[in-house]
Amino acid sequence: MQNVLKAALAVASLAVGMVALAATPARALVEIDVTRGVVEPVPIAITEFLSAEGKGAEIANVVMADLRRSGLFAPIDKAAFVEKISNPDAAPRFEDWQVINAQALVTGRITEEPDGRLRTEFRVWDTFAGQQLVGEQLFSNQANWRRIAHIIADTIYEQFTGEKGYFDSRIVFVDESGPRDNRVKRLAIMDQDGANLRYLTDGRSIALTPRFSPQRQEITYMSYESGQPQVYLLQLETGQRELVGDFPGMTFAPRFSPNGDKVIMSLLRDDGNSNIFTMDLRTRNTARLTDTNAIDTSPSYSPDGNKVVFTSDRGGRAQIYVMNADGSNQERISFGDGSYSTPVWSPRGDLIAFTKQSGGEFQIGVMRTDGSGERILTSGFLTEGPTWSPNGRVIMFFRQDSGAAGPQLHSIDLTGRNEQNIPAPNFASDPAWSPLLK
Repeated sequence: MQNVLKAALAVASLAVGMVALAATPARALVEIDVTRGVVEPVPIAITEFLSAEGKGAEIANVVMADLRRSGLFAPIDKAAFVEKISNPDAAPRFEDWQVINAQALVTGRITEEPDGRLRTEFRVWDTFAGQQLVGEQLFSNQANWRRIAHIIADTIYEQFTGEKGYFDSRIVFVDESGPRDNRVKRLAIMDQDGANLRYLTDGRSIALTPRFSPQRQEITYMSYESGQPQVYLLQLETGQRELVGDFPGMTFAPRFSPNGDKVIMSLLRDDGNSNIFTMDLRTRNTARLTDTNAIDTSPSYSPDGNKVVFTSDRGGRAQIYVMNADGSNQERISFGDGSYSTPVWSPRGDLIAFTKQSGGEFQIGVMRTDGSGERILTSGFLTEGPTWSPNGRVIMFFRQDSGAAGPQLHSIDLTGRNEQNIPAPNFASDPAWSPLLK
C-alpha cells in the first residue's frame, strides 16, 4: 500500500495540501477486509489534537464520527485513555494503549501559519506492533477545517482497508418543507455527514432529481419554473446556471456520462411511451437509444461508459435491462418477483443498486451486472432512490415511514448491517452523492 499521499485539493478558494511527515511502513499490520459479510470493528483511539486555536477537539470529533458511522471502526471512549499525549511527534507509550485494547491510535497537532492558514499534523500508530503507519501534514484555510477532518478519516480508512474512503464528499438532495399539500422543494447541498448545508434554489418553483457530474463540481437537475420541465446545469462553486433544454413530458432528469460530456435521459412522447436518449452537452445533439412501445426509463451509465442500465416494462412489469452505450444488445437481467426501478451502476463497476416494490413494501437492493446475486439491503413503507458513495461501499437513499409527514435520508453499507440516518434540517429526498472532492 502506498504510504505517502500527496495531493492538492481545492474547492473554490478553499485549498488543502498534504505532505508526508515521516517515512512509514508499507502496510498496516491491522487490516480490515471490507468484502466480508460481517466485519469486527477495529478499536481505535483518537486523541484530541493539540491546538491553541480550539480546533483540535472539533477535528478529532469529526474524524471519530466519520469512522464510527462506517461501521468498520469502534472509537474508544476518551475517559478510558491512560496516556495523555503532550508531544505528538514522539512515539506513544504503546503499553498504555494496548491495555485498553486500542489496536490503532491517532494523534495530532494544529498550528497557525504566518499567512493565517492552518497546519494540521497527524500520525496513525499500530499500538500492538509498536510502529507508525501514517505521518502527514495538511494545510488549509481556517474555514476548511471540516474537510481536513474528513481527509484524515479517509486516510485512516484507506490505510486499514486498502480502498479509498468516502468522507470528503458531498450530497445534493431535495429539501422539502411546509405542509404536505403545499410542499416547498428546494435543492440543497451538504457534506456527507449533514454539515455545511446551503441551498442552491430558492423554492419559488419545484426543483427535482439533482445528479452530480463525475468529473466536475456540477449538477444537472429538472425545474418547472417555466411551467414546463426544463433541465439545467449548475456550477456549484460559481453559481453559474445553464439551460440544457426544454423536455416536455420528461420522466426522469438526466444522468451524466462518466466523462461528463453527455447526459442520458428518458423522454415521454405523445403516444404515452418513453424512450431513452442521450444528449451531447457541447453540440446539444440528441441520439435515440431505445425505440419500443413500452416505458423505458431511469438510465445509468457503467463507470467505463460502455454500458447503460435502465428499467423497462416491455415484459409486462418494470424490470432491469442492460444495453451497450449505443443502444445495441438490450438484455433483461432481473427476474425476481415485484417491480424494479431507479437502477444505478456502482462506481466500482461490479454491482447495480435498485429500488424494488414487492410484497407491499419498497426495498433497496443490489445485484451483479448480469443480474445474479440479488440481495435486499433494507426495506420499508416508502424506501427508494439509491445513490452510491464514491468508493462503491455505501448506498444512500430516502425513506418515509408509514404515518410520517415526510421522507428522511439514510445510508447503508453493502453488508446491510450498518444503516444510518443522515441529518437534514427538513424533510429530504432524492439524494445524489458527489465524487471525492479535489
